Amino acid sequence: MAANNNTKRIAMKLKMPHTLSLLFFLMIAAYAATWIVPQGQFETALTDAGRQVVVPGTFEVAEERDGLSPWQFFRAVPRAFADASDIIFFLFIIGGVLAVIRSTGTIDALLGGLLKRFGGNPGILIFAVIFVFALTSSAMGASGEYIPFVLILVGLCRAMRMDPLTAVGMVVAGYGIGYGIAAFNPYTVVVAQGIAELPTYSGWQWKLALLPVFVLIGVHHVWSYARRVQADPSSSLVADVKAADAGTARHDFPELETRHWLILAGFIAALGTAIWGIATRGWYLTELGAAFLILGVATAAVCRLSPSMTAEKFVQGATELAETALLVGVARGIALIMEDGQILHTIVHTLSLPLGLVGAELAAVGMLIVQAILNLFIPSGSGQAFVTMPLMAPLSDILGVSREVAVLAFQFGDGFANMIIPTNAILMGILGMAGVPYDRWFRFCLPLFLKLLAAAAIVLVAAVLLIPI
Repeated sequence: MAANNNTKRIAMKLKMPHTLSLLFFLMIAAYAATWIVPQGQFETALTDAGRQVVVPGTFEVAEERDGLSPWQFFRAVPRAFADASDIIFFLFIIGGVLAVIRSTGTIDALLGGLLKRFGGNPGILIFAVIFVFALTSSAMGASGEYIPFVLILVGLCRAMRMDPLTAVGMVVAGYGIGYGIAAFNPYTVVVAQGIAELPTYSGWQWKLALLPVFVLIGVHHVWSYARRVQADPSSSLVADVKAADAGTARHDFPELETRHWLILAGFIAALGTAIWGIATRGWYLTELGAAFLILGVATAAVCRLSPSMTAEKFVQGATELAETALLVGVARGIALIMEDGQILHTIVHTLSLPLGLVGAELAAVGMLIVQAILNLFIPSGSGQAFVTMPLMAPLSDILGVSREVAVLAFQFGDGFANMIIPTNAILMGILGMAGVPYDRWFRFCLPLFLKLLAAAAIVLVAAVLLIPI
């Protein structure tokens, strides 16, 4: 008992601050840096595609320092929200539309049908759950939506002589891999590519092609552990832990009906239309938001949701993303302060010096490691994109790395690190539902995390060699 109390006290002392407060502290640090870090600028040029890039070797330190006043610091916050308004409002629309879709039971029916069909075959079940969760996260940015499935997976795993850790492994591996190799994720891909001035959804074809490779890495790790537990239950990492009561698991998933298939077809059609518009008509967030709004209206019509119910669900979904929107706005404020204080290019120049010594290939891997470390402090994908991509995009220009590779390094670092960092609220919620202590999860997940990072490093090196600047 005393040991448990000591553990709780230590956990309270080590508790991370709220991400919003952490970002505000980073804003203060950026403001202080404008008075300490030498101010300087690179020359910039426009590419044939109209993208503004820094010119390597042109960095010059400013002769006179022009620090920011406290008034300019606080003005940066509303300016940042205005500057990121297109992303913020797009997030609200996406959150609202996905909430309307969730309210129809489409996602529950799809995943519930999956569990019902493959529940008797552990290997197929593990592959199917990880693959479907990864594909859904890659396309829609789903994450917290998986929490209701934790207990039913715990129950299935127990019935098949596996442990709750296997259930958590399926959920988190799918979610993390989906974010790490996302093709259309509106919370990470769209945001990061927008900041890097890349075409929205660019590279989606080869990201989808790579997704099964990373899924198989996750499946192999989870299935190998599950088979070991089946052969010897005492080898379970949670053998001495009383897990969550599987009796409370949900078993009333709706059946897949025609309306559910119509909604899924509508989602694919909306996504396909968006990709077509981006590639041929120059669409961006305004048109993407419109396409998903049409999907929301069509969903309500197909499922005969009343206007009031549709509005209620839409508002509920948008409200759930209010925190994310605040994080995006404040995170943009950090970059604004560095830009106004003329230290952004100085930091980029400083980062480029050690990375420039190892060549473009290893520099890309270094960017991956930096993103993974920063994810401990900024677990929000959108927030991390706004903090790091203003640095990484010009840094990639200097290092001779495509900005597409810089975005991919961000995605890998954000998605895979979210599987293991204790500051990720969704991960901690999943562990809590399954009754799995974080230290046991860390022991299970660390080898998988390292495997995924190694595979990511190989992909980044290959991307540097294959993707033109």
